[in-house]
Amino acid sequence: MFQVLTSAWALLLGMMLLMVGNGLQGTLLGVRGEIEGFSTFEMSYILSAYFIGFLGGSRMAPEMIRRVGHVRVFAALASFISAVMILYPVFTHPYAWFLGRVIIGFCFSGVYVTAESWLNNAADNTNRGKALSLYMMVQMFGIVSAQALLLVGDPSGYVTFVIASVLISISFGPILLSISPTPAFDTTKPMTLVQLYRISPLGCVGMFLLGGVFASQFGMGAVYGAQAGLSLGQISIFVATFYIGATLSQYPLGWLSDRMDRRFLILVVAAIGGLGSLVGMLLGGNFAMLLVGAFVIGGMSNPLYSMLIAYTNDYLEHEDMAAASGGLVFINGLGAIAGPLITGWLMGPALFGPSGFFLFMAVLLFTLAGYAAWRATQRASVPVDETASYAPMSPTSTAVAVEFAQEAAIEEAEQEAEEEPEPEKAA
Repeated sequence: MFQVLTSAWALLLGMMLLMVGNGLQGTLLGVRGEIEGFSTFEMSYILSAYFIGFLGGSRMAPEMIRRVGHVRVFAALASFISAVMILYPVFTHPYAWFLGRVIIGFCFSGVYVTAESWLNNAADNTNRGKALSLYMMVQMFGIVSAQALLLVGDPSGYVTFVIASVLISISFGPILLSISPTPAFDTTKPMTLVQLYRISPLGCVGMFLLGGVFASQFGMGAVYGAQAGLSLGQISIFVATFYIGATLSQYPLGWLSDRMDRRFLILVVAAIGGLGSLVGMLLGGNFAMLLVGAFVIGGMSNPLYSMLIAYTNDYLEHEDMAAASGGLVFINGLGAIAGPLITGWLMGPALFGPSGFFLFMAVLLFTLAGYAAWRATQRASVPVDETASYAPMSPTSTAVAVEFAQEAAIEEAEQEAEEEPEPEKAA
C-alpha cells in the first residue's frame, strides 16, 4: 500500500478533489433546478446528459491520451470541467445546463480513463488489488464528503458553484507538480455485444438494468429530495447514504460472492435492493425510513455491478476478460442514459410524483432478480471452486478500471494456485 501511495499520491489526491467536485455538482444541480422552477422532465434530460457525454468520452479519451499524453489530457479536461461548473449559475436555462452536463460527462470520463490507466501503471503484481481498493476508497470518500459542502453556501447563489469549480481547478495541481513518470497507454478492443450476450445473457441484461438504477441514484436523488420537500441538510444526508451503503457492503458481499453460487447471490441481493426501494416509496414520509431505503438500495446495487462482472468472467478465459469488460461498461452506460429520463417521466405530477423515483428502481431490481431466477433454469452454474475472483468496482469507473480489476483478480487467482500444495504422489 505504501508503495502505491508513494508512486501515485498526486493522482489519488487529484482524484479525490475531482470526486468532491463531481459529487457536489450532481446534487447541487438537482436542488438549484427546483429553485429555478425547472420541471421534473427538464431535470431528467439535463441529468441524463452527463451519461451521454460520459459514454462518448470513454470512447474518445484513449485516442486523446495517445496523441498528447496523460498530463495534458488530465489538465485540459479538468479545466473544462471547472469552467462549466462556474457557468451553471450564469446561464440558468435547461438547454444550457444540458450542454454543460454533456461536456462535464465527457470530461470526467476522459479524466477517469487517464487516472485509471496511470494508476494501473503505478501498480505491479504484488499490489494491484490494494491499488484498486485505495482508488475506490478515494472515490467514495470524495462523493460522500461532497454532500456536506452542499450546506456551505446558498444553492440559489454562486458560492457553492464557485467552491466546486475551485476544487476542480486545484485537483490537477499535485499531478502537474509531481515527478511521477507518465505511462504508455494501451487498451483492449472490446468484443461485440452479440458475442458478449451469448456468453452471459444475465451479465448483459443485469448491467443494463443497473445502469438505470445507478443513474437514478446519482442523477435524480437530489431532485427527489427537493420535490419531496426535504431540507437542504436532509437532501445532503439522503444522497450521501446511498454511497455509505455502497461502501460498507462492498467487501462483505464480495466475500460471499467468492464462496457461493454467484447467480443465486445476484438474485437475493437484487431482491433485497428492490425491497429497499419499496421501503423508500411506501415509508419515505418518515426521514429515518427514507434513509434505510437509500442505504439498502446503495448497499445492494453497487456490489451487484462487481458481481455481474465476476459472473460474466466465470464463463470466459483469462485472455478474454479485458475485452468483455469494455462491452459490459458500454451496456451499463446505455442503461444510465435511459435511467434519469424514465425516472423523470415517472416522477411527473400526472403519474407518481416523487415516489416514482423509488418505483423505477424497484421495478429494475425486481426485474433483475426475476431474470436471474429464470437464467438459473437455463444452464448449470459454474462450480464455486472454478469461479473468477470478485474485484470490488464502482459504477463510476471506466472500462480501463474494469480491465485493471480483471488483471488484479487474475493475478490473485494465479498466486493462490501457486501457493496451493501439490497433491502427494502415490507410493
